[in-house]
Amino acid sequence: MKKIFLVISLFIVSLSFSQIHDPVKWETSVEKVSETEYNLITTAIIEKNWHLYSQNVPQDGPIPTSFSYETSKDFEITGKTSEEEGHTVNDPVFEMKIKYFENKATFKQRIKVISKSTFDIKGSVTFMVCDDANCLPPTDIDLNFTIPVSTGVNFSANPVEDEIEAKVSEITENTTVIETKLPKSKDKSLLTIFIIAFFSGFAALLTPCVFPMIPMTVSFFTKQSKTRVAGIKNAIIYGASIVIIYVVLGLLVSAIFGADALNALSTNVWFNIIFFLLLIVFAISFLGAFEIVLPSSWGTKVDAQADRGGIIGIFFMALALAIVSFSCTGPIVGTLLVEAAAGGNQIGPIVGMLGFSLALAIPFALFAAFPGWLNSLPKSGGWLNTVKVVLGFLELALAFKFLSNADLVLQLHWLEREVFLAIWIAIFGTLAFYLFGKIQLPHDSPLTHISVGRLSLGLLSLTFTIYMIPGLWGAPLNLISAFPPAQHYSESPYGVGSTKVGSSLNQNHSELPDGAHIMPPHNILAFNDYDKGLAYAKQVNKPIMLDFTGHACVNCRKMEQNVWAKDEILPILKNDVVLISLYVDDKRPLPEGDEIDSKLRPGKKLKYIGQKWSEFQTIKYGANAQPFYVLINTNEEKLNEPVAYTPDVEEYHNWLKTGISNFK
Repeated sequence: MKKIFLVISLFIVSLSFSQIHDPVKWETSVEKVSETEYNLITTAIIEKNWHLYSQNVPQDGPIPTSFSYETSKDFEITGKTSEEEGHTVNDPVFEMKIKYFENKATFKQRIKVISKSTFDIKGSVTFMVCDDANCLPPTDIDLNFTIPVSTGVNFSANPVEDEIEAKVSEITENTTVIETKLPKSKDKSLLTIFIIAFFSGFAALLTPCVFPMIPMTVSFFTKQSKTRVAGIKNAIIYGASIVIIYVVLGLLVSAIFGADALNALSTNVWFNIIFFLLLIVFAISFLGAFEIVLPSSWGTKVDAQADRGGIIGIFFMALALAIVSFSCTGPIVGTLLVEAAAGGNQIGPIVGMLGFSLALAIPFALFAAFPGWLNSLPKSGGWLNTVKVVLGFLELALAFKFLSNADLVLQLHWLEREVFLAIWIAIFGTLAFYLFGKIQLPHDSPLTHISVGRLSLGLLSLTFTIYMIPGLWGAPLNLISAFPPAQHYSESPYGVGSTKVGSSLNQNHSELPDGAHIMPPHNILAFNDYDKGLAYAKQVNKPIMLDFTGHACVNCRKMEQNVWAKDEILPILKNDVVLISLYVDDKRPLPEGDEIDSKLRPGKKLKYIGQKWSEFQTIKYGANAQPFYVLINTNEEKLNEPVAYTPDVEEYHNWLKTGISNFK
């Protein structure tokens, strides 16, 4: 009786999943900006609980929304398609910041009109949407705009706008999903930026460009302040001035670029290459090859203003500190600004500069207010240059992260995981040798002994170097998982020299079956081609599990990481079924001559492999969301009802066992 109840329950659940989802409706309108400029406005109306991804999604993330417009002699495209602010969250599956939209999203494309009469513009939008349980495959929708040049009428008020707004209001009233989580994620991100920036400011404080200026500052306030109260007041003004100078710099970066532009830059190939080169220059400077300084005339002019005294004089003295110390603080500030802005958070650079400037300002203000504390400071010496060199090695290591980003976007496979780790092992190994006194650089003082602090830092660097070495053989390296390329982006997904095979294979087999591969990280024998997987299933007489999935499917990865990996599930996938994973977002083109006429969209050709599997899922099983799992026999008949996202391990296990028991 219990078994019958389970089958009925699974059938009811499957009915809720086996349906065609169409959660996004698209509307177009035209807005006149001037006599020669118009905005093409595309509005997405999104159903409750679903979200549409931004145009700016990092590499290896979900499929971004993208627009294309047919070229014509009637108009010219001006700039890129803009979008609204949306929501940016730290996605735990992709381990990256991802921006998406709920309820409604508006996109605008500026054009310059050349024609003197009315004309049409045709375009298309490619997009992907997900909810808490499903992701739909990438979808293409045709767009059409009419530019009423001859009338000169502003068409920004489209007749459907009232209906759209009414729909959005209705959706918004009932929407509570995810929004309660967003502030926490955003706050956590800003807090992380602040903490990193604060410690970076403290590191800058300990460089030879900044640390020696503490006694000079104290001397200045001792002479200028006639009473102790006046000294404390001036010290507070000085500290506040330092904060203002750096926060204004963060404000300028945010105002000039904006959140969307900064997020786009973070995944732009040329930006990553240019910043890689800049960090290499900064690193070489820190290592002692040369110094990066601002024009001396700037410092002279600022010093002259500092002599005026009063609040203005104190402010210009703080500005003099920023200019004189630029050779040490400039590379750190530049790196912080880019890192803070890379997630598309517009106030990130401001928060970063606030943390950095506070770390600089507080010690200066305190020592200026209480000059007697100077006696507790360590004397300037060679240790300051050691701090600068260590920062140089860190800049050098970070530079290759930006080069790796460019390589990933272009899919060149020049800087795969093994090469990246080898470079970092060399950098941090050399740093350890430097700290142990085995290597000396141009500005180093003679080293007669190694201090406890330097020895401790050297041991830490050596430990980190040894920790990374197993990564060449497939170790996950969780401590630095955000920096090197993913394990699948490598010469061997299992590490250098690995010869792993799936346990589902007979040990006498020296080669994999035709079309099969070992699916990392669980070592499951899998097929990506339906016909080859079916042929192998007939050969070994096993049931088939169809896994309709996607490279950018969040919940697919959740199932693989949190359900498939369990002890009661993994042996079944390895030994009891033939797994066929069909990627509905596979953008590889179908072989030339093998293009297929779409049955769902008459007159259209299926161009990509993913489109083929997406249409197959829709027609065969009446569903278009992923993940979607189907158990069939070798006659292609269903063994039980399909299921979708099933995070409950016991429920998924029962579904597998029920289907397999029906295999004959």
